Amino acid sequence: MVFLPQEVILKKRNGEPLASEDIARFIAGFAQGSVSHAQAAAFAMAVYFNDMDMDERVALTLAMRDSGTVLDWSDLDGPVADKHSTGGVGDNVSLMLAPILAAIGIYVPMISGRGLGHTGGTLDKFDAIPGYQTQPDNALFRKVVRDAGCAIIGQTADLAPADKTLYAIRDVTGTVESIALITASILSKKLAAGLDALILDVKTGSGAFMPTLERSRDLAQSLVAVANGAGLKTGALITDMNEPLASAAGNGLEVRNAVDFLTGAHQDPRLREVTLALCAEIALMTHKATSPEDARALVDDALDSGRATGHFARMVAALGGPADFVENMDTYLASAPIVRDVFAEGQGTIATIDTRGVGMAVVALGGGRATPTDSIDYRVGFDRLAPLGAVADAQTPIARIHAADEASAAEAEARLKRAYGLGDAAIENPIVAGHVGAKE
Repeated sequence: MVFLPQEVILKKRNGEPLASEDIARFIAGFAQGSVSHAQAAAFAMAVYFNDMDMDERVALTLAMRDSGTVLDWSDLDGPVADKHSTGGVGDNVSLMLAPILAAIGIYVPMISGRGLGHTGGTLDKFDAIPGYQTQPDNALFRKVVRDAGCAIIGQTADLAPADKTLYAIRDVTGTVESIALITASILSKKLAAGLDALILDVKTGSGAFMPTLERSRDLAQSLVAVANGAGLKTGALITDMNEPLASAAGNGLEVRNAVDFLTGAHQDPRLREVTLALCAEIALMTHKATSPEDARALVDDALDSGRATGHFARMVAALGGPADFVENMDTYLASAPIVRDVFAEGQGTIATIDTRGVGMAVVALGGGRATPTDSIDYRVGFDRLAPLGAVADAQTPIARIHAADEASAAEAEARLKRAYGLGDAAIENPIVAGHVGAKE
């Protein structure tokens, strides 16, 4: 029977459930060019308004996975796992999580993305390291995963290519926020990576794409249900993004923060809690530990013993970065010409932080993208960001700014001051606000 993509669009437009075969043929046709971009846009809008049930979401995710190559890691002698974050500010968890897991015998082939809007991207952070290849060929990718235990790279052209094109269409048609489409987009890439287990870090709060706990929980439950339904053992933590996670925001500054974290020179408490909680979930899912207590002790030791730092250093060197990067990062990470403290307007306790506003202040400095083609200045951003509950006054800054010029510094300072709300006391938010467990 001749396949007519418009019939799939009409069904979903009318609120009818789609058969798995129809979804598979529609996405295959889109990947091959027989389904037009206009038809894909109409399909995305129909899904946006009429949603998809779990069976449809699983079918869409698998169809997008199967639009390209699916990696096979069966030659490795341990489990293969990864983490995905829904995005935030000062979220450099991946830089520490991958080597911590490698240090306990879990391989991490992490395929990451770039930042857009107020959120930072993991690949942009690694681009701050001279020589580091974020787009290696498949042979080098596999070699680094095998030898260093982890490799953090960008999405290759042959991994879930239908997702990359469909996302671009969603971005310009106002359909990005559909939970069904977000779910398929995230998971198709992770399924294509050939993982045994996946942990999701779903953000909630003022710096998250899902600012309310209810919406964040809906997304976490959808992601976990669909991933497990597609055969990938997956769990999720819902974590707080009502303030920047690290005390640094900006690519090179977050790399410095991550190296200091790994070496023990400086560890932001909230960042340590989220990173090790995610690592412990993976240790449990891959049966490296048999209880939450054992899992936490295992990952704590991998970090505090320095073993994770060694895996990070080997990964950086193997992907083209400096062999002595950890020991001499100040030699390799460029510094901005303007560095100075930023003080709040008035004095008091930091009661609220508009975390999205902090992220947009980094964008104003040139450290993020307003459009996908924007270039980035890896030197700029903020460090020493004051947390909720800290005191701000004329002698106690809320941050230190790193800027390329006075004009961008002035705008970013003004944005940061607006983002920090002073009062008598801070609103306390649990760092881990929810948990959605994986199916055994």
